[in-house]
Amino acid sequence: MRKDTMFWVQAHLFLGVAGALVIHSMPWKVACPDQCVCQIKPWYSPQSVYREAPTVDCNDLLLTQLPSQLPPETHTLRLQSNLISALDQSELPGLVNLTELDLSQNSFSNSRHLRIASMPVLLSLHMEENQLRHLPDAAFSGLPGLQELYLNHNRLRNISPGAFKGLENLLRLHLNSNRLAAIDRRWFHALPRLEVLMIGGNPVDAIQDLNFKPLGSLRSLVLAGMGLRELSERSLEGLYSLESISFYDNHLTKVPKEALQQLPGLKFLDLNKNPIQLVRQGDFRNMLHLKELGLNNMDELVSIEHSAMENLPELTKLEITNNPRLSYIHPQAFRRLSSMESLMLNSNALSALHRETVSSLPSLQEISLHTNPIRCDCLIRWVGAEADKPVRFIEPQSTFCSEPPELKARRVKEVSFREMADSCLPLIAPGTFPPYVQARQGENLVLHCRALADPEPSIYWVTPKGLRLSTSSSYGPYQVLTEGTLEIAGITADEAGFYTCVAQNLVGADTQSVTVRVDGVDGARPSSTWRGKDNLEVKDVRERYALLAWPVNYNVPSARLSWLTNESLADRHRHSARILAGTQGFNLTRLQPGTRYRVCLHLGPNDTSCVHLRTKAVPASAATPDLTPALLLAASALVFLLTAKACQGGASPGWRRPGQDPLKAQACLLPSEVKGHVAAQCPQQKQRQAQVQPTQTQKQQQQQQQAHWLKTKEASNSTGTEDSDAQHPQNVQGPPTESC
Repeated sequence: MRKDTMFWVQAHLFLGVAGALVIHSMPWKVACPDQCVCQIKPWYSPQSVYREAPTVDCNDLLLTQLPSQLPPETHTLRLQSNLISALDQSELPGLVNLTELDLSQNSFSNSRHLRIASMPVLLSLHMEENQLRHLPDAAFSGLPGLQELYLNHNRLRNISPGAFKGLENLLRLHLNSNRLAAIDRRWFHALPRLEVLMIGGNPVDAIQDLNFKPLGSLRSLVLAGMGLRELSERSLEGLYSLESISFYDNHLTKVPKEALQQLPGLKFLDLNKNPIQLVRQGDFRNMLHLKELGLNNMDELVSIEHSAMENLPELTKLEITNNPRLSYIHPQAFRRLSSMESLMLNSNALSALHRETVSSLPSLQEISLHTNPIRCDCLIRWVGAEADKPVRFIEPQSTFCSEPPELKARRVKEVSFREMADSCLPLIAPGTFPPYVQARQGENLVLHCRALADPEPSIYWVTPKGLRLSTSSSYGPYQVLTEGTLEIAGITADEAGFYTCVAQNLVGADTQSVTVRVDGVDGARPSSTWRGKDNLEVKDVRERYALLAWPVNYNVPSARLSWLTNESLADRHRHSARILAGTQGFNLTRLQPGTRYRVCLHLGPNDTSCVHLRTKAVPASAATPDLTPALLLAASALVFLLTAKACQGGASPGWRRPGQDPLKAQACLLPSEVKGHVAAQCPQQKQRQAQVQPTQTQKQQQQQQQAHWLKTKEASNSTGTEDSDAQHPQNVQGPPTESC
């Protein structure tokens, strides 16, 4: 049985469609039509009433019309897979007991060719897999007792508003896999007792408000494979008796939580095979009678967020399987799920399931984690035999460790509690985002980054220009959400380039990078690359940054990167940063335009690889105005006075008025650095400075500022401050004296 039909089958079982009891057919000694088979067979009514039914089976005989001399006691007549294109009631003489008629897989193209004036005892009519294109008003008015009508897999494009008039007793209607472009609420006014509606597989991309309101008795609704992109809040209003719904294989990009809140009695929910990326906080909240939930086969799903499932007191089974990018389940994703017994998480990209997640499920009995890249470290210690709460593993023989190397290929259940560390490094799953993302000019781009570790890691992003973006902060077009998602609003060519997500805790850090391209602007591949010894490469060079790369196995924990301008060979102008073990690239930022640099990767005392590069020059239109030192000093002093005034009034560090420019807020944070930059001079201004003799006061100010900077620099060298940026490998600054 296919997994994607699980909810359909459950709905039918719930409604009492029995099939588990097998009773062998018995001979029926009557004059049977030629080539047909007459037997007494078990039969269940649409309301699950069992009886032994005299059955005439004339399937697969290539008949073009009904056989003659049918036994008058016939209860079930099967004419499947023939060539019948019309049927008149006169061909069914004396069949007063006929309760089921199967005309599926025939050649009916018009419902008017089914001329049945009055068959009040007929309960089930099968017309699936014909060529019906249209249903007129009162198409089945001669069947007042009909309880099941199968019209699926036809070519229906149009159904008249009164097509089902006279079918007040209909319980099941199958309209799936036709060519209907819209659902007409007027169809359902004649169906007050309808319990099952299958209408999936039609090219309907939107459900209108109150589309199903007349169906107050409906208990199962299948909307699979329709192309639905979203659901309005009132699209399911009126379905107060609904217990099962399937959205399998649609185009929903988020959980339709507002619409689902209109279903107070919902028990079974199928959202499988939809392009949902995140299951967000509150997506499944207060669904008090939900028992089973399916979130399988989602190619885009990457994360189950904090409190995504909350207060579902009757939920007993949760299936989240076969999602190739799902690498993160928040430690507190499941809250107040007091009845959860079975948690299926196999065949995802999960490196771990946090122990807090497991401990939050008091009734959990079994769990499936096989076919995941499990890290057998501190996060999975709850699995061991010494754990306080043992949980049965489904397929334990197929649940292996993928890391660390010394435990690779060991069965997770066999790893001792003592073999796992108390704390562990963050890990960003490799499939969290692709290596390249193409964006259109002006659109909003969203990049998701998640990591699990103990202690819990913090996440920040580094932009192509070296700007560090922490969580819960915004800067220009950038905003980083608490969970680690980077949002870029109205992206332009200026935002193209190499972005790095960094997850770090007290143990260490992990990084993952993505190149963003905007309307053909390539932020990662320059017109030419420079390659140094041992594969150290310059992948891209811009005015103020350069992207470096080297082989993944070419790094050691003590690796260090250094760089200096060719014009400044003094040691005090050399800059360096530690490199995280396993890092493959480095975004060297805060460089000067039109400047030559020598960059080296140091692996040891006698193992260094170097490369030369030259940053691009700033376009003439964007060049900085030619200012004399005196004007620079005056302007800087004015900025400082205005900054000091703006910071008055007891503003604490980091305080910012609503709407205040972030740059102004930063000026309040670091007034000493604002003054430190006053002394910064561009090399091209030194010649003019010799021609313009400054006053004695200006000389004293310059000397004091330069001395202050050198003192600060020496202090930072002695304390290792210069290497502190290595913890943020994409955000390294050059000295103030190179700022222009």
